[in-house]
Parts: sequence; C-alpha cells; structure tokens
Amino acid sequence: MAAPKALTDRGRAAAAPTLLILLATACTPPTPWFVDIAPSANVPFAYHTGATGRLWMPEVMGGGVALFDYDADGDLDLYFTNGNDRLPQAVDAAEGAGPTDRLYRRDPDGRYTDVTAAAHIADNGYGMGVAAADYDNDGHVDLYVAAFGPDHLLHNQGDGTFADVSASAGITETQWSSAAAWLDYDRDGWLDLYVARYIAWRPDVPCQDRDGNADYCGPAAFADVRDMLWHNEGGARFTDATERAGIDRVTYAGLGVTVDDFDDDGWPDLFVANDGDPNVLWRNRGDGTFDNVAVPWGAAYNLTGEAEAGMGVVADDLTGDGQSDVVVTHLHAETNTFYARRTAGAGFDDLTLPSGLGLPSYPLTGFGIAAFDAELDGDLDIAIANGRVHRSLPALPGAAPAAPWDALAEPKLLQMNDGTGRFDTLDIHHANDDGSCGLCADIDIARGLAPGDLDSDGDLDLVVANIESPARLYDNRAPRQGHWLAVRAVDPRLKRDAIGARVIVDAGGRRHRRFVRTSGSYQSSVPATVHVGLGVATAVDGIAIWWPDGLEESFEVDCVDCAVELRRGEGVVAP
Repeated sequence: MAAPKALTDRGRAAAAPTLLILLATACTPPTPWFVDIAPSANVPFAYHTGATGRLWMPEVMGGGVALFDYDADGDLDLYFTNGNDRLPQAVDAAEGAGPTDRLYRRDPDGRYTDVTAAAHIADNGYGMGVAAADYDNDGHVDLYVAAFGPDHLLHNQGDGTFADVSASAGITETQWSSAAAWLDYDRDGWLDLYVARYIAWRPDVPCQDRDGNADYCGPAAFADVRDMLWHNEGGARFTDATERAGIDRVTYAGLGVTVDDFDDDGWPDLFVANDGDPNVLWRNRGDGTFDNVAVPWGAAYNLTGEAEAGMGVVADDLTGDGQSDVVVTHLHAETNTFYARRTAGAGFDDLTLPSGLGLPSYPLTGFGIAAFDAELDGDLDIAIANGRVHRSLPALPGAAPAAPWDALAEPKLLQMNDGTGRFDTLDIHHANDDGSCGLCADIDIARGLAPGDLDSDGDLDLVVANIESPARLYDNRAPRQGHWLAVRAVDPRLKRDAIGARVIVDAGGRRHRRFVRTSGSYQSSVPATVHVGLGVATAVDGIAIWWPDGLEESFEVDCVDCAVELRRGEGVVAP
C-alpha cells in the first residue's frame, strides 16, 4: 500500500482516473462468464470495518476468505474474516465488539447456512488473513486466523465445532499479522506455519494525501514487523522457530505469502509479497534454515529496480514450461508484476509488459489474485480483486459500497492466457446485449479472492471478500473449451492432503505441473485439491506425484471430467 515513486509524477498519476473510468464503463463481455450468486446462495457477508471517520489504517486493509471442507461432506464451505467495532489497543473498549468472523456451510441444495454460532466461532479480533489445513493429522481441517491483535488457532473438533487452542498450542501472536501459510518445511510429517506480519501501526500518527487532506496512512509511516515461523512439535504445540530458521534476518511489511518448490529440490520454499519493501524468496536449505534469494533470483524488485507495494501473490506455471512463475499485485500507478521463471538456470525475469498484465493493472490497486483455467482450455488465466486504499480519486459509477466508501471501489480484472504467458484482458473489450458483465461489472472494495469448484461441476468458481459491501460468489459460466481433471493427493498415514506434493499430469501432449498448497492470493486460503484444465485432450496419459518426503509414484487415471483421489502407497514407485 506504499505510495510508489510514480505518484510524484503528476502527469502519470493524472492518467489513472481516466483509465479507471474506461475500465469501468467498457467492461462488458458478450455473455457474463461469471455471475454473482451470493444473494440466492444465502451468503450476505460483508467485511465490517467499524470505521468512525478517524481513518485508522487497519480499516482499509480488509480481510480474506477460506474455501475448505470443514465438515468432511465433500463440498466447499466458506470462512470469512471480519473486522469489528473496536480496533484492539486503539479504542475505548466500551464501544463493544460487534460482528465476528463468519462460517457458512454448503448444503445439498447449493445454498449456504450460517453456522458461526453452532460451530463455536467466537473470534472478536480484528480479522485479516486465514489459512486452512489439518495441522494435527486427525483428518479434520483446522484454521489459523491472522489479525490486527491476537491471532487465533482454531482446532476442528470433528463434530461441527471449533475450539480456540491458541494458548495451549503456544501461539502468542499479538502484532499485526496479515497472511499465513501452512507447510512442512522440515518434512517431518507435521505442518508448520509461516505468518506474514505487517507494521507496528499506531492510531496517533495522522496522514494526508498529496493535497493535504486527511487520508489513510501508507506503511512507510510506521516500523515494519518481522515475520514468524512456527514449528509444529507433533500436533499439539508449536514453538517459535523464527530465529533458528533465519527468518529474523529480514524485517519487511508483509501482506501476501505462498508456498512452492521453486528450485524443484523437494523442499518447500516461500515467496512473500511486501508492501513498499523488496519481495522475499525464502529458499529452503533442507536443514531447518532458509536463505533469502529474491535478489539473485531477480524477484525482489521490478524491472527498473524498484520495490513495489506488494499485496497479493500467486505462484503457478503460467508459461506452460513446467516451472512455477509468480505474479504480485500492486498499488495504482504501479503495475502488477509478472516474474517468469527462467527456462535455464535459477531465477526469474520481469515480463510484465510483454505478458500483457501490466497496462490494464496500472490504474488499479490489486489485492487478491487467482491463477486458474477459466474456460478449461489447458492454460492458467488470472483474476484480480481490486480496490483503492486512498481517497484522492473520484468515485466510479455503479460503486457497490455506500459513501464515503464508494470512493475506494474499483472493477476487477479477468486476464486470459494464450498458453505461453501472454494475456488478453478479455472482459474490457467485448459487449453484450444487456450491458452486464462478469467480474468487472461489480465495482467493489475487493480484497480476499479464492478459486474453488463450489458446485462440483468441474470448473472453478471465484469467491471475493469485499469491504463494506456484500461478498461475491461468482459462478463460472464461461464457454468450455475442453475437459478437466481434479486431483486430491492424500497421504493416508497422515490422514490429510499431502500439502507440499508436486502433481504432474500428462494429457494430450501437454504437461501440467501443480503444487499442493492452501496458501496464496491476499490473506486467503484455497482448496488443496489441484484442478487441471485439459483442453481438447480426451484421456490422461499419466500422473506422477512427488510426495513431500521425496517419494515418486505414478498413477493411471482412466477418466476425464472427473475428480480423483490418489493415495500415497497405491501408485507405482518410480525406479
């Protein structure tokens, strides 16, 4: 959320409102590819800031969403983090707690039931990020909620309820935490936890825009706070491994984090998007320690050597070469940055401009991001949730939130991949009869974004968390260009998804690489099941899984347009 150097150039900054209005008014594809079904699905959630006009910075950061199966019934439920009517450590406690986070259970009829109270969710913190995974290997997916104030570890009891076990588990987070990621960094079978932390915000620091008007602060007004690494000591307790792992060597304003094995050495690495500070790429050395290789790998700064206002991050194979690339979302008058993995040697190249991701993102402030195959043609497309953090630009027509929040609302982006890592922002250029549009028709202050197959129809839908206006559940109605396969990689010894595994699907002469994770986007959590668009392929030639401990197995799958569960020990071990 830092103001970039480009903002000092009034000519460039003045172009942003014009581009935004063009995006908002020209955003009409032939038929709506994504239709918001939140009202009919009974999901009325809106992130509540509790704002009182004092322009306190946590209000504008918003929250995330988790797509996960909390009751093990085979479909995806929704967890939204929420603000409240009091900012911890900053306001009079007499103002009251207000709303809590919300848990929505998906029912057989496709609607959702608010089970927050029944599930014993009583978190009154000022919620930010959420990360879902089964940390104690009991077969039930748990939650970690990052917050402004104390974080919460919510243990899934397996009976439809959760228990806050933060204290007994040794979790003592009290700083401003933003996002979290589960990973087994030492490959001992227990999921550890990385927590990205933001800044040491104080309410007594006033901030202004370029014209001297009161506005929300940027992170540069406060000290950064180092991230944390929690080691899982066997499912019941965590210990602080930040210092011994070397994570304490860097102190930046972290907002987005994801996990991947970027160097394919079998050990999970971490990519952290920082706000106004260089990105961090923690390379796992395999001995319990990490090195930050973002600078030598070309991922710390953009092409011009500048640190940008990193918010959301996604890692996946966007160029189709079998290696994970990275996209980081940024503030307006910057561009979202595309770090493409080099085909030879270690590192990334900034291909933002030739990829087509740059110019459409220039007037927007990007937060949540998803890499997914929207129309099942075999490559990964990009969806981005946008929303301003400063009030200096005019409100756009059709903004969903009421004044004064309407001044921060922006359209979303849907950017289609041609299979080589070049993107066309399709929604901007195509009109339909009724003037409606999928993602970009809704002008929101969008923050968290997560893809998942909500209705089990084989394509990926999108859930977006918005500030002070209802969340969006976008049903994917894009015209299909091919087939699909959903793979759940399970380790039966651990009773859970094999987070950290690499899944390779060969079909129709193409190889699709996916990494099993739940982290990414902005403060959000995605399903561990990997989803592959197969294009015109009518058969799967083979699947290989590199399990987190290094074992490689191959599997035969005799179907397309199907979901399969592949279990460790049931494939053919590679020689």
